[in-house]
Amino acid sequence: MITDDRVILGLLAAVLAFVFFTRDREGWNKFYTFIPIILVCYLVPSLMVTFGLINVDDSNLWTIAKDYFLPAALFLMTISIDLKGVLGLGSKALIMFFTATIGIIIGGPIALWIVAQFDPGVIGTGNDAAWRGLATLAGSWIGGGANQTAMLEVYKFNPENYSALIAVDIIVANIWMAFLLYGAGNSKRIDGWLKADSSAIDRLRDKMAQYTASTERVASSNDYVLLFGATFAVVGLCHLGGTYLGGYFAGLWGDDHTLASSFFWVVIISTTLGMAASFTRARSLEGIGASKFGTVFIFLLVAVIGTKMNILKIADAPSFMAIGIIWMLIHTILLLVVARIIRAPFFFVAVGSKANVGGAASAPVLAAAFHPALAPVGVLLAVLGYAVGTYGAILCAEMMGLIG
Repeated sequence: MITDDRVILGLLAAVLAFVFFTRDREGWNKFYTFIPIILVCYLVPSLMVTFGLINVDDSNLWTIAKDYFLPAALFLMTISIDLKGVLGLGSKALIMFFTATIGIIIGGPIALWIVAQFDPGVIGTGNDAAWRGLATLAGSWIGGGANQTAMLEVYKFNPENYSALIAVDIIVANIWMAFLLYGAGNSKRIDGWLKADSSAIDRLRDKMAQYTASTERVASSNDYVLLFGATFAVVGLCHLGGTYLGGYFAGLWGDDHTLASSFFWVVIISTTLGMAASFTRARSLEGIGASKFGTVFIFLLVAVIGTKMNILKIADAPSFMAIGIIWMLIHTILLLVVARIIRAPFFFVAVGSKANVGGAASAPVLAAAFHPALAPVGVLLAVLGYAVGTYGAILCAEMMGLIG
């Protein structure tokens, strides 16, 4: 079993290299038609963990990916964005986001009630009551880590049993991520079933592609030093600002408040700087491959996220895991029903869901799986998820508390 982060990163890089080497090879085309490339880059690392090839229990790779790759990718992918085009995507994005939120809020109580019919002991009492622990899951699946921690403090769930909820959070959310990535690779077929009008998304994607083509040029080493120098200077600035702002709001409202999260501010600052740069001459950096390098960071992020899922851990807390799976199914069914009614493209289904169940760490990653130009949509909706996460989680928790 490999535990060395340097070796694990090498293996993940080898997986990405193999996938992209074979993507256009004869005999592999049909495979990647049914199993999208980004899904393979996600699942292979998860299988490495599941079958014991690598162990990431003490790994720092996710911290590195989150702190370095993500803000770099957000900046590089937004530097050439057509902000007017993003804002012109319409109201369906917000409708699907709030549908996803409602699905989490009502899904928790329903899932707990269903499982309790077969295993009444899952309800628990006092600080061991299931609803108290599941409140942390609601916080995570509507907002993110800060909201999850806030729910743990608010409802005082027994910390000794908290690890089971962490397992449910990671496994169920990542299984759902796998389905969404598969859908991203087959979005046209799903849009056909939904009878969706994806013309606004297609126009934004095509406009981005045309701009890239119009500015593309042969880059020199000086260009690449400029690009990476500016990018990681921005990453450093994001962390400087994030640390300051997180500490400032922590002093005002406590460590559990969403605005006290330095990561929240890193995402906000990196996206804002990228969008601001898109109104300047810096936008021409797209001509030397800004979004292409952003895509490289996104795939590295996907591979590292894949290492967070060990499918075998489903057996560790079967009743809680059953609640989590049913909960996510309710969330999914509601999303698809509403999307079919309003004819929303699958892109809005996927990103609206992931802006809740995943937040800023994975919503832009999923959005970029459709096209790099769409990453800011994931960021904007994820920020909205942070804002409503605590309120939605409290409502969900109080409803679950009525079951017993």
